[in-house]
Amino acid sequence: MNESVADLGHADAPVLQGLWESVRAGQQQILLSPYLAASFAFLTHLALCAPFLVLDALGGVCQRVRSWRIAAGSGPPPSLWKWYECFWRVLFKYITAVLPATALFQLLRSSSLPELAPSCWQLSVEVVACFLLFDTLFFIWHYCMHRVPWLYRAVHQMHHQHHVPFALAAQDASSAELLSLLLLALGSAWMLGCHPLSEALFHFLNSWLAVEDHCGYNLPWALHRILPCMGGAPFHQTHHKKQSKNFAPYFTHWDHLFGTYIEPRSYFRKRHDRTVMK
Repeated sequence: MNESVADLGHADAPVLQGLWESVRAGQQQILLSPYLAASFAFLTHLALCAPFLVLDALGGVCQRVRSWRIAAGSGPPPSLWKWYECFWRVLFKYITAVLPATALFQLLRSSSLPELAPSCWQLSVEVVACFLLFDTLFFIWHYCMHRVPWLYRAVHQMHHQHHVPFALAAQDASSAELLSLLLLALGSAWMLGCHPLSEALFHFLNSWLAVEDHCGYNLPWALHRILPCMGGAPFHQTHHKKQSKNFAPYFTHWDHLFGTYIEPRSYFRKRHDRTVMK
């Protein structure tokens, strides 16, 4: 009759309840910080870019690494100086725009944490739902930025300075675009009422997929090779080359439905054939 909430949580979510209780007990002040979202996004982005920095450094001396570069005009890996310049641009925009704006958004959200952890099933459903909703919102916003000339010039054009993207360049965009995409991600989790653990996992995986999309490599273990519904780096690099196609960030169904899909292999093959003929 007098079972505690924690006991009930262990019964409902035996795998995650212990983890959630330890996080709540020791890190509650950090979890409720309005600066957490932007700080987590920036630091996670840097950490996930690190392996690709190593690959880019090895690309100059290792033929195997160069063979993973997306073909037909991708060129050599970006220099360390290019990475350095990109880092400072992104950091400046986070400090001056993204951090204060997302802090205000977070202050408007609930300042309490649930006592129960999600079940593994709930966690999985919420993360997948977040990705589907975010992918939809991103597709609409991305399509509008390309179709409305003043919106493209004011918000999105800076990101397309990278005709051949690299990992860190996933967030090398205008302050307005960086802020809008982070708010889309936060808003997706908020609209679906996700548990904080589900939201944290979604943001982490979202950062990883954004980095992988821009990495410039068609890696043997990339997720799009396992899940054919995903576009991956070749899909997104095609967008950077041919800006009227492949607007969705991760999945390909919206581009198929709206006739904006172009198959990356056929596009790069045509470019390669034209290059050989020259």
